[in-house]
Amino acid sequence: MNVDTLALTRRSYSDLVDDLLTAVVGGVVNEPIPFDLKQLRYALSQPGTRIRSVKGTIADANGNPVPEMHLFLLNVDYTFSASDSSIVWQPKGTQPLDETTFYVDYFRANSQSPLTDINVGSVTRTFTEAIGREIATVYQEIYNAYLSGFVDTAQAQSLDYVVSILGVVRYGAEYATGLVTFLRDPAVDGNVTVADGTQVATVDRKVFETTELRTLQKGQQRLDVPIRAVGAAKGPLGVVPPGSIVTLDPPIAGIGRVTNFEATVLGAAPETDDQLRARAKTVLQGLGQATLAALRRVVFDERSKVLDVRDPNGAPDKKSPPGTVVLLVDTEPARFDSVNASVQETRAAGILAAVVARYVFITPRLALTLTTTLTPAGKLKLIGQIIDALQAYVDTLQPGDPADSASMLAAINAIPEVKAAKPRFLDILVSQAAVDDPGSQPLVNALVDAAQAAGNDRTTLATGIANVLANATTSTFGGTSESTPLRSLTKGPGGTAAATDEEIEAGTFTVTLPAPVGDDKWSIALDMQPSDVQLLGGS
Repeated sequence: MNVDTLALTRRSYSDLVDDLLTAVVGGVVNEPIPFDLKQLRYALSQPGTRIRSVKGTIADANGNPVPEMHLFLLNVDYTFSASDSSIVWQPKGTQPLDETTFYVDYFRANSQSPLTDINVGSVTRTFTEAIGREIATVYQEIYNAYLSGFVDTAQAQSLDYVVSILGVVRYGAEYATGLVTFLRDPAVDGNVTVADGTQVATVDRKVFETTELRTLQKGQQRLDVPIRAVGAAKGPLGVVPPGSIVTLDPPIAGIGRVTNFEATVLGAAPETDDQLRARAKTVLQGLGQATLAALRRVVFDERSKVLDVRDPNGAPDKKSPPGTVVLLVDTEPARFDSVNASVQETRAAGILAAVVARYVFITPRLALTLTTTLTPAGKLKLIGQIIDALQAYVDTLQPGDPADSASMLAAINAIPEVKAAKPRFLDILVSQAAVDDPGSQPLVNALVDAAQAAGNDRTTLATGIANVLANATTSTFGGTSESTPLRSLTKGPGGTAAATDEEIEAGTFTVTLPAPVGDDKWSIALDMQPSDVQLLGGS
């Protein structure tokens, strides 16, 4: 659609009424006249007595056409020459854009219309304004239909139709999901069936329903059933901590109580129009696999964002070595592995793709003195429960939220064996993802430097490698990062000074985050191995 037609589809109510009133009294409406910058005088097609209005297209400060029609001012932008019925443009006034069309409304000298009174309040004007309102509504609907055909301007269902050409479907609202445990009533024996759609709820009435039909067999004491949030508990509101689901409505004969031993999984809000547009454009650009656009697309598909890219063809400050590409992404720690896997599946063969994110990794090192006897397998299970409890706490943190030792202890003290063992912190290691130099390999570089410094001396080489490995660890998020405790991020009780060893052991510290980079905040991520938990006794 050209500029002139676009302008006509955006007619305002006042312009329409003016045109209608001009036509009612026998005038000429929207007489099109091509404008040539070399010419200032333009004759009308018929003798005229007075100009009603002159509208056309003007340019903005950059020389681009302005979509809206511009109303030119009589005796400022142009004058009317009654002697030859012509429009004369003023050199110092605003003129139409070169090689566009301007439109003139004017009264004819020989009008035969019986209607002449178009003043405010007259019958002619009142009827004309009523008709103009309806026509203006039609114009607006036409314009809305025009906008609905483009990915940048379509909205709601119209946007769904536009992007469906690419096979893209809007992500609907995701429900928080999890498992709820039904515990048998000791007074009832036999099978107990839990129907699909059975509702359970928290004390504050966040409702969940079962998604599968399950049966508690005779002799079984508990039954785990998958659930999803419903009603007002959609999206993030459906994330509830362990033990919070306690209500069964309506009650089921044979079931004594219900609970959830694990937190529900975080849901996502419905995809907005802006997010859908961005994903559709990425799909269009990335129809060919193994391209940078394709890598962006798979990140979008994982509900994440690409914040920065470094590749061999990038700007001087964003270049990467040949054959490598680095993506700085914004995603939840729980989604990182999936994002990284999708990128690795999409990258071209022979291309090294690195994915990094703004994470601050914490590695709590704990010591517990067990008061009960556990088997070796039981100890490993307990360590796994401790790591899972800390992970569940970290998953509740939003970007920008610090992590505090009191909450960590509260999370693991929910495990009966742990509370009695009086856990204490031996240390807390804090490291920061190397997003300022993504794709770097500090551990590999340090090992290479140690080897070069040792030369052919085997003893020196062994000592150098041991020193490097003692001060670095490989994070599961985004490659290698220095693991030397960053005391600048680990604060004591006052929140200003770095935490001392005594404050860390007493569990009175907080892990803070670096300042945001623009609108992008850092997130806490747990990087913990079974070796970070020391169990004493229990044999």
